[in-house]
Amino acid sequence: MTPSPLHQILDYSNRADPYPLYEELRKTPVLHQDDGPYVVSTYYEIRSLLHDPRISSDARNLASASHDPLAESSSEPEDGVLPPSFLRLDPPEHDRLRRMTNRPFGPPHSPHRVDGMREELHGIVSGLVDGIADPGRIDLVEEFSYPFPVTVICRILGVPREDEPRFHGWADTIAASLDPDPDADPADRGKSSHEARMQLGMYLAGLIEERRKHPRNDMISALASAEGPDGAMTTMELLSTAALLLIAGHETTVNLVTNGMLTLLRNPDVLRRLRDEPRLAVPIVEELLRFEPPVQLVPQRTTVADIEIGGVTIPKGASLWLVLASGNRDPRRFENPDRFDPDRGDIQHLGFGSGIHSCFGAPLARLEAQLALAELARRLENPRLLEDPPPYRRNAVLRGPRHLSIACDGIRP
Repeated sequence: MTPSPLHQILDYSNRADPYPLYEELRKTPVLHQDDGPYVVSTYYEIRSLLHDPRISSDARNLASASHDPLAESSSEPEDGVLPPSFLRLDPPEHDRLRRMTNRPFGPPHSPHRVDGMREELHGIVSGLVDGIADPGRIDLVEEFSYPFPVTVICRILGVPREDEPRFHGWADTIAASLDPDPDADPADRGKSSHEARMQLGMYLAGLIEERRKHPRNDMISALASAEGPDGAMTTMELLSTAALLLIAGHETTVNLVTNGMLTLLRNPDVLRRLRDEPRLAVPIVEELLRFEPPVQLVPQRTTVADIEIGGVTIPKGASLWLVLASGNRDPRRFENPDRFDPDRGDIQHLGFGSGIHSCFGAPLARLEAQLALAELARRLENPRLLEDPPPYRRNAVLRGPRHLSIACDGIRP
């Protein structure tokens, strides 16, 4: 008996190349089997639902009979340590918390927060490339793609540099809990993740208290002392928001940079162009967000009313998956969708989602990926893959290589 498309997507053996599965999935734009989720895989239908106020991110609206096999596999594990972040809330609570978080992060109130870090980000990237121990065998994830965004989010939040190693450890443990591991004891993994989140929560609580007394130019200080039109965040809301920024703020960027380098090494002509034209990093990153998005699908959505889409009625309280990576390869929307083409003119991809839950950190992720890929292209001499396909993480939502073994002939200054 052939496994259902749903089970094939979750099957780790298909992680290296899920795109033929998505092509098959698009033949049934709204798929529903047994008591599982409704899976939406075509561009226009996904985009419509991302903007539909009848779609909820709040798990309390899910009917008890709904079964979602990805309930524990997302960018934000929940174990009762902290209340849900705005990622898991609907308006008006979502809007209030997102507005308050955005004030110290981006326009119109803090228009230079991200772009003003360009020089500092470049320094971090350059330092990581300088620190590559053996050009003959580089694990890009361990030596570059992972430490880069974790270091950046620490600086943005205001984590002191001497505490960054502790922070890295907690982030690594929590991130590992997002990947299903059939060989690990679920109880042990759950205990480790819970302990890391407890330690992180206590650390952040202390940092928040200290910044309330002695504010600095960082996001935790700004959020802890903010008294805008929406009032002030409670300590628990601030803890939840800071934890979200930490985990969601680096996990996706790790995959974006690693998927990006893998794609460039598979397209050496584009890699050579980037080496000679650093500005090409901007369209390259946009095409990467379409071609190999770090977030493959959005699970844990539900309907608060019956919705008719693609000729199918999705009932109130149903579990819903929106397969962004499939929509990004929809031939009804993109010409030659399986071709990596940074010269593509019209590129309204779904890589950062869309609507009220579009990726909060998109400006930062874009800048990080642009700087990272441009510097790697410039400084790695004759880079090449040592293993293709690489070993992938088990996570079907946050898809990316767990390791990326590459080699080069040397590191340019």
